[in-house]
Amino acid sequence: MRAKIVYFALAAVLVAYFVLVGSRGVMLIEQGTLLTVTFGVSVLVLPFIGAWFLYQTTKFARAADRLARELDAEGGLPVDELVRTPSGRIDRDSADEVFARRRAETEDAPGDWRSWFRLAVAYHDARDTPRARKAMQRAIALHDGKPVRVEA
Repeated sequence: MRAKIVYFALAAVLVAYFVLVGSRGVMLIEQGTLLTVTFGVSVLVLPFIGAWFLYQTTKFARAADRLARELDAEGGLPVDELVRTPSGRIDRDSADEVFARRRAETEDAPGDWRSWFRLAVAYHDARDTPRARKAMQRAIALHDGKPVRVEA
């Protein structure tokens, strides 16, 4: 719950920033010179890019949360079996061991969104965020019946 509160607070700050930047862009355009109009239009592009990024991130997070709830209802969420250091950090060897099992599970059932979800969690635990995101995107696509891109 705390993560959701922080996410929405940061999203609200980001939206306020978009409004501030957008108003500055409009003020530059209102100046009417070629330079300020060009700069103002350039400044107005930034809030649109940021809003698109925020929308995509929120859409991804909601889809991943939906899959987690469904997997939890089935009793298939991965159990936290990782060894932790005294400070609470995940032991690297433990994460690698769990990752190897999750990868083998996914190789045995490449069309199962559940195995891709668990692989994404294993990637995250191993601190490989880009691959965790790609694995979760594949799990979402498989769950929703969308075509899955095969990477070389």
